[in-house]
Amino acid sequence: MNFRSLILIISFIFSLALSGMNYYYERDLPTFLFILILSFVLSFSLLNYVFQKFVYERIKAVYKLIHNLKLGKELKDALGDHKSEDPIGDAEKEVRDWAKQKTTEINQLKAQEKFRKEFLSNISHEFKTPLFAIQGYIETLQDGMLEENPTMAVNFLNKASRNLDRLSYLIHDLDEIAKLESGEVIIKKEKFDLNPLIKETIDDLDYKAKENNIILNYNTKGNYPILVRADRKKIQQVLINFIDNSIKYGKKGGETHIKVLPLIDQVLIEITDNGHGIEEKNLSRVFERFFRADKSRSREVGGSGLGLAIVKHIIEAHQQNVHVRSTEGIGTTFSFTLEKA
Repeated sequence: MNFRSLILIISFIFSLALSGMNYYYERDLPTFLFILILSFVLSFSLLNYVFQKFVYERIKAVYKLIHNLKLGKELKDALGDHKSEDPIGDAEKEVRDWAKQKTTEINQLKAQEKFRKEFLSNISHEFKTPLFAIQGYIETLQDGMLEENPTMAVNFLNKASRNLDRLSYLIHDLDEIAKLESGEVIIKKEKFDLNPLIKETIDDLDYKAKENNIILNYNTKGNYPILVRADRKKIQQVLINFIDNSIKYGKKGGETHIKVLPLIDQVLIEITDNGHGIEEKNLSRVFERFFRADKSRSREVGGSGLGLAIVKHIIEAHQQNVHVRSTEGIGTTFSFTLEKA
């Protein structure tokens, strides 16, 4: 109901009441009709003027202010020329929409704050572990171990060096993910054969697989070319990460299967292990920075905890998709798509 309809109803009720009182005392029908019409016209005109002058124009101004502020205009420009046929109804809708928008923004800010706190907590933990280890080794060496036990001193220096490497990897990965998120990393797409790249990556990681008694199987029919359009170095980084993870978290004496499946306009690459698997509740979080499904096991096998997050950014920078599926006690499959060349 707009304001004019409201004025009509109020005017009619007022004029009916006034003329009804006159008819009650005078019992004169012509006078009743005259008063009814005259009072209706006068009350409508008066109420319309009052509403227009003191209420309607102000509501229109409020509506314009809300509408233009919602569009992102500066406060000094917010009272623009935007008009409405029903400013009361439109103002109500604008306020409701604005309230929903602000509620969404508040929830997003809360989520960002929670993420920030978790991120700072995680990165603090990741840095503290190697730093405290390095500090302990150096203090022990300073206390006289260099002279007392040179062999043990060399062992401690080697352990300190490995922790320094861990810090270096962590800083490198943090820098890389920051560049990927900001768009600083340029994806240099080229046409290349995926087949030899996968074989090359398997050869590079074969020694690690043998150390863990894991067989790497690349299931492909013949040596036919698998032509894709992507950044070759970045895709090799993705393959290394997925295959390396399958070795780290696979069962001793198990297998990793790498498959390439042609789609219509894409190629699907799957890396499957027969490890312990990931709990269903954790599947949606595996690509988060520093998230570890099995924290105790993850600390043992090392890594920065940023590898899967980097992989996700690389694949999405190619405008492609990355997925994970897993069953506890059976294994995990990571897959991603690439554009066919």
